[in-house]
Amino acid sequence: MRCKKLIIGISGASGICYGVRALEILRDLDVETHLIMSRSAKITLAYEMDLKVSQVEALADHTYASEDIGAALSSGSFQTMGMLIAPCSVRSMSEINTGVTSSLLSRAADVVLKERRRLVLMVRETPLHSGHLKTMASLADMGAIIAPPVPAMYAEPKDLQEMIDHTVGRVLDLFDIDTDYVKRWKS
Repeated sequence: MRCKKLIIGISGASGICYGVRALEILRDLDVETHLIMSRSAKITLAYEMDLKVSQVEALADHTYASEDIGAALSSGSFQTMGMLIAPCSVRSMSEINTGVTSSLLSRAADVVLKERRRLVLMVRETPLHSGHLKTMASLADMGAIIAPPVPAMYAEPKDLQEMIDHTVGRVLDLFDIDTDYVKRWKS
Protein backbone atom coordinates (compact mmCIF):
# COMPACT_ATOMS: atom_id res chain seq x y z
CA MET A 1 0.00 0.00 0.00
CA ARG A 2 1.37 3.39 -0.96
CA CYS A 3 2.35 5.75 1.82
CA LYS A 4 0.22 8.90 1.80
CA LYS A 5 2.50 11.13 3.85
CA LEU A 6 4.20 14.11 2.25
CA ILE A 7 6.78 16.41 3.80
CA ILE A 8 6.33 20.06 2.91
CA GLY A 9 9.33 22.30 3.45
CA ILE A 10 9.04 26.06 3.24
CA SER A 11 12.33 27.95 3.08
CA GLY A 12 12.93 31.69 3.30
CA ALA A 13 12.98 32.33 -0.45
CA SER A 14 10.37 34.55 -2.02
CA GLY A 15 7.30 32.59 -3.09
CA ILE A 16 5.87 31.43 0.24
CA CYS A 17 2.47 31.31 -1.49
CA TYR A 18 3.50 28.08 -3.23
CA GLY A 19 4.08 26.17 -0.01
CA VAL A 20 0.96 27.59 1.61
CA ARG A 21 -1.17 26.72 -1.42
CA ALA A 22 0.23 23.18 -1.50
CA LEU A 23 -0.83 22.74 2.12
CA GLU A 24 -4.30 24.11 1.36
CA ILE A 25 -4.79 21.78 -1.59
CA LEU A 26 -3.44 18.72 0.21
CA ARG A 27 -5.71 19.38 3.18
CA ASP A 28 -8.70 18.43 1.00
CA LEU A 29 -7.03 15.27 -0.31
CA ASP A 30 -6.08 12.00 1.35
CA VAL A 31 -2.50 13.09 2.06
CA GLU A 32 -1.03 13.56 5.53
CA THR A 33 1.24 16.62 5.56
CA HIS A 34 4.37 17.13 7.65
CA LEU A 35 5.48 20.78 7.65
CA ILE A 36 8.90 22.26 8.30
CA MET A 37 9.27 26.04 8.03
CA SER A 38 12.73 27.51 8.25
CA ARG A 39 13.32 30.52 10.50
CA SER A 40 13.82 32.60 7.36
CA ALA A 41 10.47 31.37 5.99
CA LYS A 42 8.71 32.75 9.04
CA ILE A 43 10.26 36.15 8.37
CA THR A 44 9.48 36.06 4.64
CA LEU A 45 5.88 35.11 5.39
CA ALA A 46 5.37 38.44 7.14
CA TYR A 47 6.56 40.29 4.03
CA GLU A 48 4.62 38.31 1.44
CA MET A 49 1.31 37.19 2.92
CA ASP A 50 -1.29 38.39 5.34
CA LEU A 51 -0.97 35.22 7.44
CA LYS A 52 0.59 34.37 10.75
CA VAL A 53 2.94 31.41 11.19
CA SER A 54 0.32 29.71 13.37
CA GLN A 55 -2.20 29.94 10.51
CA VAL A 56 0.20 28.27 8.08
CA GLU A 57 1.06 25.60 10.64
CA ALA A 58 -2.65 24.93 11.17
CA LEU A 59 -2.89 23.88 7.51
CA ALA A 60 -0.57 20.92 8.15
CA ASP A 61 -1.35 17.68 9.94
CA HIS A 62 2.01 17.78 11.74
CA THR A 63 4.55 20.56 12.22
CA TYR A 64 8.19 20.43 13.26
CA ALA A 65 10.61 23.04 14.48
CA SER A 66 13.41 23.63 12.02
CA GLU A 67 15.93 23.10 14.83
CA ASP A 68 14.48 19.68 15.79
CA ILE A 69 17.03 17.55 13.96
CA GLY A 70 15.98 14.54 16.07
CA ALA A 71 12.41 14.57 14.72
CA ALA A 72 11.00 11.46 13.06
CA LEU A 73 11.51 13.04 9.64
CA SER A 74 15.29 12.85 10.13
CA SER A 75 15.16 9.04 9.88
CA GLY A 76 14.75 6.92 6.78
CA SER A 77 12.51 4.59 8.77
CA PHE A 78 9.82 7.30 8.71
CA GLN A 79 8.08 6.39 5.45
CA THR A 80 6.80 9.14 3.18
CA MET A 81 5.96 9.73 -0.48
CA GLY A 82 8.80 12.22 -0.43
CA MET A 83 9.26 15.94 0.09
CA LEU A 84 8.31 19.16 -1.64
CA ILE A 85 10.26 22.31 -0.78
CA ALA A 86 8.19 25.26 -1.91
CA PRO A 87 9.84 27.66 -2.25
CA CYS A 88 13.40 26.39 -2.05
CA SER A 89 16.13 28.92 -1.35
CA VAL A 90 19.58 28.61 -2.87
CA ARG A 91 20.93 28.14 0.66
CA SER A 92 18.65 25.16 1.33
CA MET A 93 19.40 23.74 -2.11
CA SER A 94 23.14 24.05 -1.45
CA GLU A 95 22.92 22.37 1.97
CA ILE A 96 20.97 19.47 0.49
CA ASN A 97 23.50 19.11 -2.33
CA THR A 98 26.49 18.91 0.01
CA GLY A 99 24.82 16.77 2.68
CA VAL A 100 25.98 19.29 5.29
CA THR A 101 22.59 19.78 6.86
CA SER A 102 22.12 22.48 9.50
CA SER A 103 18.37 22.16 9.99
CA LEU A 104 15.55 19.64 9.91
CA LEU A 105 14.49 21.00 6.51
CA SER A 106 17.78 20.12 4.83
CA ARG A 107 18.21 16.91 6.89
CA ALA A 108 14.75 15.63 5.91
CA ALA A 109 15.53 16.37 2.24
CA ASP A 110 18.85 14.53 2.58
CA VAL A 111 17.01 11.53 4.04
CA VAL A 112 14.47 11.58 1.20
CA LEU A 113 17.35 11.45 -1.30
CA LYS A 114 19.22 8.66 0.46
CA GLU A 115 16.02 6.59 0.67
CA ARG A 116 15.43 7.15 -3.08
CA ARG A 117 12.13 8.90 -2.49
CA ARG A 118 10.86 11.83 -4.53
CA LEU A 119 12.39 15.22 -3.69
CA VAL A 120 10.98 18.22 -5.56
CA LEU A 121 12.63 21.62 -5.17
CA MET A 122 10.78 24.72 -6.30
CA VAL A 123 13.98 26.73 -6.53
CA ARG A 124 13.18 30.44 -6.41
CA GLU A 125 16.10 32.47 -7.69
CA THR A 126 16.84 34.46 -10.82
CA PRO A 127 19.08 35.07 -12.60
CA LEU A 128 21.20 32.00 -11.99
CA HIS A 129 25.00 31.89 -12.06
CA SER A 130 27.00 28.81 -12.97
CA GLY A 131 27.35 27.76 -9.32
CA HIS A 132 23.55 27.61 -8.96
CA LEU A 133 23.25 25.65 -12.18
CA LYS A 134 25.98 23.18 -11.18
CA THR A 135 24.26 22.63 -7.83
CA MET A 136 20.94 21.98 -9.56
CA ALA A 137 22.59 19.56 -12.00
CA SER A 138 24.29 17.76 -9.11
CA LEU A 139 20.99 17.40 -7.25
CA ALA A 140 19.26 16.16 -10.40
CA ASP A 141 22.02 13.54 -10.72
CA MET A 142 21.21 12.45 -7.15
CA GLY A 143 17.54 12.04 -8.05
CA ALA A 144 16.01 15.36 -7.04
CA ILE A 145 13.57 17.10 -9.36
CA ILE A 146 14.27 20.78 -9.88
CA ALA A 147 10.92 22.47 -10.57
CA PRO A 148 11.19 26.26 -10.54
CA PRO A 149 7.79 27.95 -10.31
CA VAL A 150 7.55 28.94 -13.97
CA PRO A 151 4.00 29.79 -15.05
CA ALA A 152 2.40 27.89 -17.92
CA MET A 153 0.80 30.49 -20.12
CA TYR A 154 -1.03 27.84 -22.20
CA ALA A 155 -3.31 27.48 -19.18
CA GLU A 156 -4.44 31.07 -19.81
CA PRO A 157 -4.58 32.04 -16.13
CA LYS A 158 -7.08 34.80 -15.43
CA ASP A 159 -5.29 35.98 -12.31
CA LEU A 160 -2.34 35.32 -10.02
CA GLN A 161 -4.28 32.73 -7.98
CA GLU A 162 -4.97 30.60 -11.06
CA MET A 163 -1.28 30.82 -11.98
CA ILE A 164 -0.24 29.68 -8.49
CA ASP A 165 -2.85 26.89 -8.46
CA HIS A 166 -1.72 25.52 -11.82
CA THR A 167 1.95 25.63 -10.82
CA VAL A 168 1.31 23.87 -7.50
CA GLY A 169 -0.96 21.36 -9.23
CA ARG A 170 1.81 20.50 -11.70
CA VAL A 171 4.29 20.01 -8.87
CA LEU A 172 1.85 17.74 -7.02
CA ASP A 173 1.53 15.75 -10.27
CA LEU A 174 5.16 14.74 -9.66
CA PHE A 175 3.96 12.83 -6.57
CA ASP A 176 1.05 11.28 -8.51
CA ILE A 177 -1.36 13.55 -6.67
CA ASP A 178 -4.03 14.64 -9.12
CA THR A 179 -5.86 17.89 -8.42
CA ASP A 180 -8.51 19.83 -10.29
CA TYR A 181 -6.16 22.80 -10.56
CA VAL A 182 -4.21 21.76 -13.63
CA LYS A 183 -5.46 22.75 -17.03
CA ARG A 184 -4.10 19.89 -19.12
CA TRP A 185 -2.56 20.50 -22.53
CA LYS A 186 -4.78 19.34 -25.36
CA SER A 187 -3.32 18.92 -28.84
